[in-house]
Amino acid sequence: MKYKIHHKTVYRYAEPVRRSVHELRLAPRSGPLQAVQGWQLSVPGNLSEARDGFGNIVHSFTVTGPAHTLVIEAGGVVDVTPPADGDAPLFCDAPPAGEARVSPLYYLGSTPLTAAHPEMVRFASPYLAAGREVPALLALAGGIAERVRYKADSTDVGTSAREAFGLGSGVCQDQAQVMVACCRALGIPARYVSGYFYDPQASELASHAWADVCVDADRELWCSIDVTHACLSDARHVRLAVGRDYHMAAPVRGIREGGSGEQLAVEIAIAPLQ
Repeated sequence: MKYKIHHKTVYRYAEPVRRSVHELRLAPRSGPLQAVQGWQLSVPGNLSEARDGFGNIVHSFTVTGPAHTLVIEAGGVVDVTPPADGDAPLFCDAPPAGEARVSPLYYLGSTPLTAAHPEMVRFASPYLAAGREVPALLALAGGIAERVRYKADSTDVGTSAREAFGLGSGVCQDQAQVMVACCRALGIPARYVSGYFYDPQASELASHAWADVCVDADRELWCSIDVTHACLSDARHVRLAVGRDYHMAAPVRGIREGGSGEQLAVEIAIAPLQ
Protein backbone atom coordinates (compact mmCIF):
# COMPACT_ATOMS: atom_id res chain seq x y z
CA MET A 1 0.00 0.00 0.00
CA LYS A 2 1.07 3.54 -0.75
CA TYR A 3 -0.17 6.41 1.40
CA LYS A 4 -0.17 10.18 1.31
CA ILE A 5 0.12 11.41 4.89
CA HIS A 6 -0.33 14.83 6.47
CA HIS A 7 0.32 15.41 10.18
CA LYS A 8 -0.37 18.83 11.70
CA THR A 9 0.34 19.75 15.31
CA VAL A 10 -0.79 23.11 16.71
CA TYR A 11 0.19 24.47 20.12
CA ARG A 12 -1.66 27.50 21.48
CA TYR A 13 -0.68 29.37 24.63
CA ALA A 14 -2.55 31.79 26.86
CA GLU A 15 0.80 33.35 27.81
CA PRO A 16 3.28 33.70 24.94
CA VAL A 17 6.28 31.41 24.73
CA ARG A 18 9.48 33.42 25.16
CA ARG A 19 11.80 30.70 23.86
CA SER A 20 11.44 27.01 23.03
CA VAL A 21 13.60 24.17 21.75
CA HIS A 22 12.00 21.26 19.89
CA GLU A 23 13.07 17.76 18.83
CA LEU A 24 11.04 15.94 16.18
CA ARG A 25 10.85 12.33 15.10
CA LEU A 26 8.30 13.07 12.41
CA ALA A 27 10.22 11.90 9.35
CA PRO A 28 9.93 8.19 8.53
CA ARG A 29 12.97 6.41 7.18
CA SER A 30 13.07 3.91 4.37
CA GLY A 31 13.85 0.38 5.45
CA PRO A 32 12.82 -3.26 5.09
CA LEU A 33 9.13 -2.48 5.71
CA GLN A 34 8.61 0.76 3.80
CA ALA A 35 10.01 3.13 1.19
CA VAL A 36 9.66 6.87 1.71
CA GLN A 37 9.04 8.55 -1.62
CA GLY A 38 9.07 12.16 -0.45
CA TRP A 39 8.67 13.86 2.91
CA GLN A 40 8.57 17.49 4.02
CA LEU A 41 8.54 19.30 7.35
CA SER A 42 7.30 22.83 8.04
CA VAL A 43 8.21 24.50 11.34
CA PRO A 44 8.58 28.08 12.64
CA GLY A 45 12.38 27.94 12.66
CA ASN A 46 15.48 26.57 10.96
CA LEU A 47 15.64 22.78 10.95
CA SER A 48 18.74 20.74 11.62
CA GLU A 49 18.79 17.02 10.82
CA ALA A 50 20.63 14.09 12.39
CA ARG A 51 20.33 10.36 13.09
CA ASP A 52 20.05 9.03 16.62
CA GLY A 53 21.49 5.77 17.91
CA PHE A 54 18.29 3.91 16.99
CA GLY A 55 18.49 4.93 13.32
CA ASN A 56 15.67 7.49 13.53
CA ILE A 57 15.73 10.72 11.56
CA VAL A 58 15.74 13.52 14.14
CA HIS A 59 15.05 17.18 13.42
CA SER A 60 15.48 20.04 15.87
CA PHE A 61 14.67 23.73 15.83
CA THR A 62 14.49 26.71 18.17
CA VAL A 63 11.82 29.40 18.42
CA THR A 64 12.92 32.77 19.82
CA GLY A 65 10.70 35.73 20.56
CA PRO A 66 7.13 35.78 21.85
CA ALA A 67 4.71 33.35 20.20
CA HIS A 68 1.09 32.53 21.08
CA THR A 69 0.84 29.79 18.44
CA LEU A 70 3.28 27.18 17.16
CA VAL A 71 2.47 24.99 14.13
CA ILE A 72 4.42 21.90 13.06
CA GLU A 73 3.46 20.14 9.84
CA ALA A 74 4.85 16.97 8.30
CA GLY A 75 3.80 14.96 5.30
CA GLY A 76 4.67 12.99 2.24
CA VAL A 77 4.26 9.63 0.53
CA VAL A 78 5.23 6.25 1.96
CA ASP A 79 5.04 2.87 0.22
CA VAL A 80 4.53 0.10 2.79
CA THR A 81 6.08 -3.28 1.98
CA PRO A 82 5.43 -5.80 4.80
CA PRO A 83 7.19 -9.20 4.76
CA ALA A 84 5.89 -11.29 1.88
CA ASP A 85 5.94 -14.63 3.68
CA GLY A 86 2.98 -14.73 6.04
CA ASP A 87 4.26 -17.89 7.74
CA ALA A 88 7.59 -16.28 8.66
CA PRO A 89 6.91 -12.54 8.95
CA LEU A 90 10.43 -11.60 10.04
CA PHE A 91 12.50 -8.71 8.78
CA CYS A 92 16.18 -7.84 9.09
CA ASP A 93 16.85 -4.36 10.45
CA ALA A 94 20.63 -4.31 10.43
CA PRO A 95 22.07 -0.83 9.78
CA PRO A 96 23.29 -0.06 6.27
CA ALA A 97 27.01 0.27 5.60
CA GLY A 98 28.47 3.32 7.25
CA GLU A 99 25.68 3.75 9.81
CA ALA A 100 26.24 3.00 13.49
CA ARG A 101 23.30 1.79 15.52
CA VAL A 102 22.73 0.21 18.92
CA SER A 103 22.76 -3.58 19.16
CA PRO A 104 19.41 -5.34 19.55
CA LEU A 105 20.70 -6.41 22.98
CA TYR A 106 20.48 -2.78 24.08
CA TYR A 107 16.70 -3.25 24.02
CA LEU A 108 16.94 -5.72 26.90
CA GLY A 109 17.38 -2.91 29.41
CA SER A 110 14.30 -1.48 31.08
CA THR A 111 13.44 2.18 31.53
CA PRO A 112 11.15 3.91 34.04
CA LEU A 113 8.31 3.55 31.52
CA THR A 114 9.02 -0.11 30.72
CA ALA A 115 10.07 -1.68 34.01
CA ALA A 116 8.13 -4.90 34.67
CA HIS A 117 6.53 -5.67 38.03
CA PRO A 118 6.84 -9.33 39.18
CA GLU A 119 3.11 -9.71 38.55
CA MET A 120 3.70 -8.82 34.90
CA VAL A 121 6.39 -11.49 34.65
CA ARG A 122 4.07 -14.11 36.14
CA PHE A 123 1.39 -13.03 33.67
CA ALA A 124 3.65 -13.24 30.61
CA SER A 125 5.66 -16.37 31.40
CA PRO A 126 3.02 -18.99 30.50
CA TYR A 127 2.59 -17.54 27.03
CA LEU A 128 6.26 -18.05 26.23
CA ALA A 129 6.87 -21.26 28.20
CA ALA A 130 6.74 -23.44 25.08
CA GLY A 131 8.94 -21.15 22.98
CA ARG A 132 9.52 -17.65 21.78
CA GLU A 133 8.38 -17.95 18.19
CA VAL A 134 5.94 -15.60 16.49
CA PRO A 135 2.75 -17.54 17.43
CA ALA A 136 3.70 -17.40 21.12
CA LEU A 137 4.48 -13.68 20.90
CA LEU A 138 1.12 -13.06 19.21
CA ALA A 139 -0.61 -15.01 21.96
CA LEU A 140 1.13 -12.81 24.55
CA ALA A 141 -0.01 -9.70 22.65
CA GLY A 142 -3.58 -10.98 22.68
CA GLY A 143 -3.34 -11.62 26.41
CA ILE A 144 -2.07 -8.10 27.01
CA ALA A 145 -4.89 -6.62 24.93
CA GLU A 146 -7.34 -8.46 27.19
CA ARG A 147 -5.52 -7.52 30.41
CA VAL A 148 -4.93 -3.84 29.49
CA ARG A 149 -8.16 -2.92 27.73
CA TYR A 150 -8.10 -0.08 25.25
CA LYS A 151 -9.77 2.96 26.78
CA ALA A 152 -9.25 6.43 25.34
CA ASP A 153 -8.02 9.16 27.69
CA SER A 154 -7.47 6.73 30.57
CA THR A 155 -3.72 7.42 30.74
CA ASP A 156 -1.20 10.04 29.61
CA VAL A 157 2.29 10.06 28.07
CA GLY A 158 3.87 9.70 31.51
CA THR A 159 2.00 6.50 32.42
CA SER A 160 4.36 3.57 32.88
CA ALA A 161 3.77 -0.02 31.80
CA ARG A 162 3.44 -1.03 35.46
CA GLU A 163 0.78 1.61 36.06
CA ALA A 164 -1.21 0.69 32.96
CA PHE A 165 -1.03 -3.01 33.83
CA GLY A 166 -2.29 -2.28 37.34
CA LEU A 167 -5.03 -0.01 36.03
CA GLY A 168 -6.15 -2.60 33.49
CA SER A 169 -6.71 -0.04 30.77
CA GLY A 170 -4.82 2.33 28.54
CA VAL A 171 -4.20 3.34 24.95
CA CYS A 172 -1.97 1.91 22.25
CA GLN A 173 1.10 3.49 23.83
CA ASP A 174 0.45 1.67 27.11
CA GLN A 175 -0.30 -1.67 25.47
CA ALA A 176 2.91 -1.45 23.44
CA GLN A 177 4.98 -0.57 26.52
CA VAL A 178 3.49 -3.48 28.49
CA MET A 179 4.46 -5.82 25.63
CA VAL A 180 7.96 -4.37 25.57
CA ALA A 181 8.30 -4.65 29.36
CA CYS A 182 7.12 -8.27 29.47
CA CYS A 183 9.44 -9.37 26.67
CA ARG A 184 12.48 -7.69 28.20
CA ALA A 185 11.75 -9.15 31.64
CA LEU A 186 11.87 -12.61 30.03
CA GLY A 187 15.14 -11.94 28.22
CA ILE A 188 13.78 -10.97 24.79
CA PRO A 189 14.90 -7.68 23.21
CA ALA A 190 11.93 -5.47 22.37
CA ARG A 191 11.46 -1.88 21.31
CA TYR A 192 8.67 0.66 21.12
CA VAL A 193 7.49 1.82 17.67
CA SER A 194 5.67 5.07 16.90
CA GLY A 195 3.83 5.61 13.64
CA TYR A 196 0.46 5.58 11.93
CA PHE A 197 -2.26 3.00 11.41
CA TYR A 198 -4.57 3.40 8.45
CA ASP A 199 -8.19 2.65 9.32
CA PRO A 200 -10.65 3.70 6.60
CA GLN A 201 -13.55 3.37 9.07
CA ALA A 202 -12.09 5.75 11.66
CA SER A 203 -13.75 9.16 11.92
CA GLU A 204 -10.51 10.65 13.29
CA LEU A 205 -6.99 9.32 12.85
CA ALA A 206 -4.30 9.57 15.49
CA SER A 207 -0.71 8.51 15.98
CA HIS A 208 -0.29 4.83 16.77
CA ALA A 209 2.18 2.66 18.67
CA TRP A 210 3.18 -0.99 18.63
CA ALA A 211 6.20 -3.18 19.45
CA ASP A 212 9.11 -4.78 17.62
CA VAL A 213 10.37 -8.02 19.16
CA CYS A 214 13.81 -9.42 18.29
CA VAL A 215 13.72 -13.17 17.67
CA ASP A 216 17.38 -13.46 16.60
CA ALA A 217 19.78 -10.81 17.91
CA ASP A 218 22.80 -12.17 16.00
CA ARG A 219 21.05 -11.82 12.65
CA GLU A 220 19.03 -8.76 13.76
CA LEU A 221 15.75 -10.43 12.86
CA TRP A 222 12.56 -8.85 14.21
CA CYS A 223 8.83 -9.29 14.09
CA SER A 224 6.52 -6.31 14.51
CA ILE A 225 3.40 -6.81 16.66
CA ASP A 226 0.45 -4.48 17.09
CA VAL A 227 -0.99 -5.27 20.51
CA THR A 228 -4.00 -3.00 20.08
CA HIS A 229 -5.19 -4.88 17.01
CA ALA A 230 -3.70 -8.25 18.09
CA CYS A 231 -1.88 -8.71 14.79
CA LEU A 232 1.47 -8.51 13.09
CA SER A 233 2.17 -5.18 11.47
CA ASP A 234 1.01 -5.17 7.89
CA ALA A 235 0.24 -2.85 4.98
CA ARG A 236 -1.78 -0.58 7.30
CA HIS A 237 1.22 0.37 9.45
CA VAL A 238 3.58 3.27 8.68
CA ARG A 239 6.63 3.52 10.91
CA LEU A 240 7.99 6.83 12.22
CA ALA A 241 10.54 5.99 14.92
CA VAL A 242 11.72 3.33 17.36
CA GLY A 243 13.12 3.56 20.87
CA ARG A 244 13.32 1.92 24.27
CA ASP A 245 10.02 3.59 25.24
CA TYR A 246 7.62 6.36 24.27
CA HIS A 247 9.93 9.17 25.34
CA MET A 248 12.70 7.97 23.02
CA ALA A 249 10.40 7.69 19.99
CA ALA A 250 7.95 10.54 20.61
CA PRO A 251 7.01 12.46 17.44
CA VAL A 252 7.42 15.84 19.19
CA ARG A 253 9.41 16.75 22.31
CA GLY A 254 10.50 20.12 23.62
CA ILE A 255 11.14 22.53 26.45
CA ARG A 256 10.02 26.13 26.72
CA GLU A 257 10.20 29.34 28.70
CA GLY A 258 6.79 30.86 29.37
CA GLY A 259 3.83 29.55 27.47
CA SER A 260 1.38 28.81 30.25
CA GLY A 261 -2.14 27.65 29.39
CA GLU A 262 -1.01 25.29 26.62
CA GLN A 263 -3.62 23.76 24.33
CA LEU A 264 -2.73 21.05 21.83
CA ALA A 265 -4.54 20.08 18.64
CA VAL A 266 -3.41 17.31 16.28
CA GLU A 267 -4.79 16.53 12.84
CA ILE A 268 -3.71 13.46 10.86
CA ALA A 269 -4.90 12.60 7.37
CA ILE A 270 -3.95 9.38 5.55
CA ALA A 271 -5.06 8.74 1.99
CA PRO A 272 -4.25 5.54 0.05
CA LEU A 273 -2.85 6.08 -3.42
CA GLN A 274 -3.28 3.84 -6.43
